[in-house]
Amino acid sequence: MKIKYFLLATISGVIISLDQLVKVYIHTHFHLGEVHTVIPDIFDLTYVRNPGAAFGIFASAAEHIRGPFFALVPFIALTAIIFILRNTKEEQRWQICALSLIFGGAIGNYIDRLRFKFVIDFLDFHYKDIYHWPAFNVADSAIVCGVGILFVQMLFTKSTQSQSLDNRA
Repeated sequence: MKIKYFLLATISGVIISLDQLVKVYIHTHFHLGEVHTVIPDIFDLTYVRNPGAAFGIFASAAEHIRGPFFALVPFIALTAIIFILRNTKEEQRWQICALSLIFGGAIGNYIDRLRFKFVIDFLDFHYKDIYHWPAFNVADSAIVCGVGILFVQMLFTKSTQSQSLDNRA
């Protein structure tokens, strides 16, 4: 087995497991909307059901639009990740890890959509009552970290390529 597929299975497996374990705990031990303060005025655990995408996008869309959209888009994204990974070199470990984080996060949220038709969110960051970031979960965090790694990698790759082109001139 190639290392990139081993990393995909391992990293995404850990993300999916952790995400689902915490969501099961929140779903079975919290009432909808229940808040447990962890750091006063900064961080709470709050049980939220998100029928939309990230930050509640499409939450108010009709179910006949939302349902097919959320059934199709994750499948397309997962297929694209496998295709990209297939063409990724074994030495590109950061890219492999980033794609694995995104893959695991996408599956974690997809499981919720298949089970409940919504995603369970619970990480609730805010500053007093002045600013409130939308609640999110482990899967969302993995996706954001994966995209962040890819973004940083692209910046440095472009910067390195530009420097080597400049050095040739």
